Amino acid sequence: MPITSIGNAIAAYNATAKVARGEVEPQSSGQAGEAGGSDFAAVLRRGAQDAIAAGKNSELLSEQALAGKADIRDVVSAVNNAAMTLQTVVAVRDKVINAYNSILQMPI
Repeated sequence: MPITSIGNAIAAYNATAKVARGEVEPQSSGQAGEAGGSDFAAVLRRGAQDAIAAGKNSELLSEQALAGKADIRDVVSAVNNAAMTLQTVVAVRDKVINAYNSILQMPI
């Protein structure tokens, strides 16, 4: 669907947000993206799921370390991995916001 008006842009944003929240399945547009044939929303969704999984893994290992069942090196590695993943998510978010602001500032 080409975005030709503000209403279409808002509808496209709402549809993408619903897909990201998992409320609906993404619709194929017939175009394969560069990331192994998946679309941009799927790449972002997969990245968010990986970030959540890294955070949960670090929490689980931390709990196991407190119980004396995990090696401290594994805990430190998992926490560092979760921190780097969070930094990556924040950097991507900042780039998306900057791109959105740049689009808003374009003359019509």
